[in-house]
Amino acid sequence: MPMKKMLIIGGAGFIGVNTARYFASRKWHVTVLDDLSRKGTKKNLAWLERDYPKNIRFVKADIVSDLSILGRQVGLHEVVIHLAAQVAVTTSINQPRKDFLVNVVGTFNVLEAVRLSKNRPILLYSSTNKVYGSLPNLPVVAYKTRYVFKDKNKNKHGIDENSPIDFHSPYGCSKGAADHYVVDYSRIYGLKTVVFRQSCIYGEYQFGVEDQGWVAWFTIASLLKKKLTLYGNGKQVRDLLYVGDLVSLYEKAIHNIDKVNGQAFNIGGGPKNTLSLIELIESLRKDHKLETSVIHLSVRAGDQPIFVADTRKILKILGWSPRTTISEGLSKLVAWTRDHQKDVEGLQ
Repeated sequence: MPMKKMLIIGGAGFIGVNTARYFASRKWHVTVLDDLSRKGTKKNLAWLERDYPKNIRFVKADIVSDLSILGRQVGLHEVVIHLAAQVAVTTSINQPRKDFLVNVVGTFNVLEAVRLSKNRPILLYSSTNKVYGSLPNLPVVAYKTRYVFKDKNKNKHGIDENSPIDFHSPYGCSKGAADHYVVDYSRIYGLKTVVFRQSCIYGEYQFGVEDQGWVAWFTIASLLKKKLTLYGNGKQVRDLLYVGDLVSLYEKAIHNIDKVNGQAFNIGGGPKNTLSLIELIESLRKDHKLETSVIHLSVRAGDQPIFVADTRKILKILGWSPRTTISEGLSKLVAWTRDHQKDVEGLQ
């Protein structure tokens, strides 16, 4: 009999609600555990409960302090997807203790709940490309609208999992430490875990802000006629991955956990799905008639001039690769944001 009980920690957030919707639509029984502290989570949860009243259950809890609730919920499920996090580099610099507690202590609490449970569910952990730091040893060349690597191989394939780990910023340190804990708990305690070092996920239900979720934030700011702040010259490049493609990877990993157990994977749109900041602004203007004004400030500490995930490892093991082009994914995001303009505007 297939597994049908899933706990999504941070399930009312952007990736969480998309994950919950996907699995609920496939008749999974999904428990969303969230403290609802982030903007937009209450709306996401309300929509989720409205659309899937029979398959969604909500538990309000904090993974740092509500350990009994966390342990009880972990013990009821066959799969745990851990998405709860402090997600902004700027917040980590301003509030490093909060960042440490949520990302390191919170993840440790999740791991211990899994280890101490009788059922020992599969654990998927959402990490970040920031574990590789600012990539200081990879020279770049500045072109008119973007940076490119000097290394032709890196331009062709991106950054692989053998690249040096070099945490930069408290956020990089906290997510990196948690990332390593998740891998090691598989090795030491025999848990079934997998880490996804994710790069620039975007899509519907994303209430982006200036500090995090830049694709959604640029879309929102352009729609609402707000000024955009670019830190640096705007030539910074990221590979964009549509959230639906990420969720399909989660499903593949769950059903093939023995193939990916105890490993970390770089997950993004890859070399075929890259944009710089100023290229996104131009795409929104040209393709979606969204105009905005821009101000420039100094580049932020630890910002990577370019990051592109090399996804060949996950392709080889699971046969997964991005399916949604930037044009297709951005059209979906813009359409959703327009349809929910009042909701988005109310949270600004």
